[in-house]
Amino acid sequence: MNLTRQDREAIFKKVCHLVETRHFNTKLNGVDWHSVVEVRAGRILQIEEAEEFEKEIHELVSQLKTSHTGFFHRSARRIPARFAINATFQRCQASDGERWMFLDVHEGGPAHAAGIEPGDLLMALNGEEIRPPVAPMFRMGEPIKIAVQRRDGTELPSTLAVPSPKSKERPMAVPRAISYSKLSDSIGLVKATMFPGAVGIDVARDITNAMTELRDCTRLIVDLRGNTGGGIGGLRLMSYLTPGRLPVGYSLTKRRAENGYNKEKLPCFERIPSRKSALPWLVLRYAFVDKSIVVVTEGLGPQKFHGRIVVLVNQHTTSAGEMIAAFVKENNLATIVGTTTAGRLLSGSVFKVGHGYILGLPVAAYLTWQGSLLEGKGVYPHVSAELDWEALKHSRDTQIEKALELIRNA
Repeated sequence: MNLTRQDREAIFKKVCHLVETRHFNTKLNGVDWHSVVEVRAGRILQIEEAEEFEKEIHELVSQLKTSHTGFFHRSARRIPARFAINATFQRCQASDGERWMFLDVHEGGPAHAAGIEPGDLLMALNGEEIRPPVAPMFRMGEPIKIAVQRRDGTELPSTLAVPSPKSKERPMAVPRAISYSKLSDSIGLVKATMFPGAVGIDVARDITNAMTELRDCTRLIVDLRGNTGGGIGGLRLMSYLTPGRLPVGYSLTKRRAENGYNKEKLPCFERIPSRKSALPWLVLRYAFVDKSIVVVTEGLGPQKFHGRIVVLVNQHTTSAGEMIAAFVKENNLATIVGTTTAGRLLSGSVFKVGHGYILGLPVAAYLTWQGSLLEGKGVYPHVSAELDWEALKHSRDTQIEKALELIRNA
């Protein structure tokens, strides 16, 4: 695709305007946006090659250091592994140098279907070796040949079908959002990989089913490692972690943040409906109000495991997963074990800027009820615990082991 100087100027101007008018807060990380633009504008507008132009604009907006911020062309969208194959990676020192180790491999996703497990090492993509710091990226809707070294040292060559949301032949693969098991007669485990759906009626039902099956457990481990976030369905999980109704936190739009607000008077979301027939009522209730909304737990009553809960998180726990971690930490509802979460608590939106290019920007923020903005900071665990590669090679999950040690002594 060829872009004229006039095309580049129009795209650049629109990007700058959208950042100034729609970004939640360009100064959030101490960045002077106007200075950044002034320094880079000349070089960007001189670039004639479209791919290089795209790269430069992406690097420009990346200077804001906020989540949900990027610039890309719709025809060549490359996405991280957590969305493409439902897996995450961690750097690992292997015998032949630094490698990418599979960390979270979510049940039902392409990586899990290929037989990949946490602790396996990524060796190559499409025949090309890949090592840190180059992050594995995938094109949507395209098969990719992947070479993996198993935990036992054997090789696992495979072809992964990266899903595309528009493909009828290869529909979007969705990992199992909620799974559960009993680790013993008294210890229950709930794994939440994501909270699909804006309102989350289906995932809330899955959470209720899990908690019903685990109702006799006197201890509970909630595994949020690698949780990619999603909609408000995580409210149901938070509601099972405390007996009464507690304020969780609130979303905050750019307009509300700039004009001032009283969090006590913001509209309140306090219950996930049980049927989809209630959705039109929700639309009418919130359609004509500012999208700054307080979230409050549903008040589901006491559970046998209250007071004996461990929540597992890691550096790939994002968005709604972090909301849950922050909520239990502020209210002393659980012991958090693992590594610091990602710090991706802004709400993003995308904007068309012409010639097939799309700009992603954060347009709203999330604050805990005590007013903490976790963007770029994340939630720190009470007990730090890394997932050890040597232990994984012997099928041992050191973070689960630490959670069990703590909860058995609770």
